[in-house]
Amino acid sequence: ATTIAKQRTEQRDAAAAKLEKARKARVNAKSKDRETYRTAKEKKDAIAQLEAEVEKADGFNIVEFPPRKLEVGAVGLAWEKTVRVHQVVGEGSGCSQGLLGSRVGVAWIYSACESCQWCLSGRENLCPDFQATGRDAHGGYAEYMAIGEDFTFSLPEGLSDLDAAPLLCAGAVGYRALHLCDLENGEVLGLTGFGASGHLVLQMAKAMFPDSPVFVFARDAGEQDFSLKLGADWAGDTRETPPRPADAIIDTTPAWLPIVSALEALSPGGRLVINAIRKEAGDQHALRELDYDRHLWREKSIQSVANVTRNDVRGCLDLAAKGAIRATAEILPLEGANEALNRIRKGGLRDAFVLQLSG
Repeated sequence: ATTIAKQRTEQRDAAAAKLEKARKARVNAKSKDRETYRTAKEKKDAIAQLEAEVEKADGFNIVEFPPRKLEVGAVGLAWEKTVRVHQVVGEGSGCSQGLLGSRVGVAWIYSACESCQWCLSGRENLCPDFQATGRDAHGGYAEYMAIGEDFTFSLPEGLSDLDAAPLLCAGAVGYRALHLCDLENGEVLGLTGFGASGHLVLQMAKAMFPDSPVFVFARDAGEQDFSLKLGADWAGDTRETPPRPADAIIDTTPAWLPIVSALEALSPGGRLVINAIRKEAGDQHALRELDYDRHLWREKSIQSVANVTRNDVRGCLDLAAKGAIRATAEILPLEGANEALNRIRKGGLRDAFVLQLSG
């Protein structure tokens, strides 16, 4: 038994070494791409060679599936040739962990090293080698995609493909933002911006903290009305004064003005959690309004949200399985992708878009 265990350990170590070598080669190839690749064929051949190395690494099992339903609420930025879309639902094949034939989801987190200090402490979202689906690795805008089984998620029974897809990024990152608020039941939660993630966080908060009032700050009157229908206790404009200061506020906007307004709306010791992948420069001048006494003093704190962990995705799916949250989504055929993207650019959307492949 000791000999068999030793052999298995050696096999796992050898597989891990091969995979690490392939990963480093992929990183080097991307760097080389920026500097020396002169033709599209050179790049294509290099990528094919690296992917072949990964697939040959013993012990690294690949999940391959046709993503029948794809959610494209926000398409990730990526280098040329990377297939977009980072929230995917499909059927597993070529698996060894019980996922064969099962419905599985792929979230924003495509992979992490699983050995650094951040991964070992449960913060794989901060891993230096974190890879995002549709940005650093091929996403689901295709018939098939490949991903390590450990980074897929079995979908609960009763949760349809269409309902699951929007939860795999907007839902999971919202779950993480709510966790970082360190909220206690009965404390006031504020949400500034109310879109694909915000409307899910409102439902999470009502399920996890039933005695906590939720205040929503949004410029659009339609978003304010929608939040009230979902159970918000108050809704007003970004600069409006809420009924009482909030103990924590989650910002999901790409703008700076909501940051300044949210800091003023916080109670002493309050926490502002910024759930945004970027902030635009258009209204950066709003930061000049910051006043130390009004906005920062009395131990107010600011924290950003970076990526998601697998536990965030599982926690979000668990709430959905219990019926606590449900995304509002508009379903379009695959041919409607351009329409969806154009409407996203125009802004003012309340729902996520789900592209449904025929068949």
